[in-house]
Amino acid sequence: MRKRTNLLLVAGIMTFSSSAVLMAQHKVELLPFGDMDQWVDRQIKESGIIGGNTKNVYAIGPTAVIKGDKVYKNMGGSPWATSNVMAKVAGVTKTNTSVFPEKRGDGYCARLDTRMESVKVLGVVNITVLAAGSVFTGSVHEPIKGTKNPQKILQSGIPFTRHPVALQFDYKVKMSERENRIRATGFGKITEVSGKDYPCVVLLLQKRWEDAEGNVYAKRIGTMVNYFYHTADWKNNTTHEIMYGDISKRTEYKAHMMRLQVTENYTVNSKGESVPIREVAWGDAGEEPTHLFLQFTSSHGGAYIGSPGNSLWIDNVKLVY
Repeated sequence: MRKRTNLLLVAGIMTFSSSAVLMAQHKVELLPFGDMDQWVDRQIKESGIIGGNTKNVYAIGPTAVIKGDKVYKNMGGSPWATSNVMAKVAGVTKTNTSVFPEKRGDGYCARLDTRMESVKVLGVVNITVLAAGSVFTGSVHEPIKGTKNPQKILQSGIPFTRHPVALQFDYKVKMSERENRIRATGFGKITEVSGKDYPCVVLLLQKRWEDAEGNVYAKRIGTMVNYFYHTADWKNNTTHEIMYGDISKRTEYKAHMMRLQVTENYTVNSKGESVPIREVAWGDAGEEPTHLFLQFTSSHGGAYIGSPGNSLWIDNVKLVY
């Protein structure tokens, strides 16, 4: 049955890549708002010069409707941010929505799409960007004022000190038929990037600290990365091991997916500045993390790179202890 919250996984042995684990001994906890049943509907009127239409810009949080171009901050203790944002560029209010609530059973799931977004105002602005659908733990600094260095507008990760053994969630995938990806940053020509586009999920447990100059560093404590290579109908309660410590010698280690500093993420330091998180070392498996970064995305290649038509649906996001 859908939407049940299991206190215990069904009895039996489920083999992880490193060892057999008696799953009946483990507890499963739904992340806050991880059932994807509650959404904030931000109804934002775009500037008249680009049509003046009212757009629905969705956020994962307690059910609410917010009218107007108000800056959004996470509501109700929701740990989730999305790639849905409001931008104000050259005085023009524009929105992007690439994450949507979609009906599933007696509730909802989240649909993440890779798509093209454009804004054209003669003599003022002419921007076309590729936008991947992304859901992640953290927040976004609105309003967006340009397309340069998009990672800097994100607060990546939330405080977290526990040691879950696995991530569990439901998912569905639809792959684009394109053999290569495209890169569209809003500046210059749209170019082709070799290689197929894959939706993915990334979970990093980090131990972060800040030096006197406000630089933020991190050691990697826990790692789980999974790419989705094929179109697939709903798969429920899929369970993915979180590997701890230095995993670089493990047979499951894939450097292009799991290496240190595999992505450039940002946080706000104690001075209120947005600074990169410099992931500098593997931590010990038993060390206590300070932050959890969990991201689901419809395209794996980073900002402005992907294949329109890729979609990833997620639901019932839980941690296994």
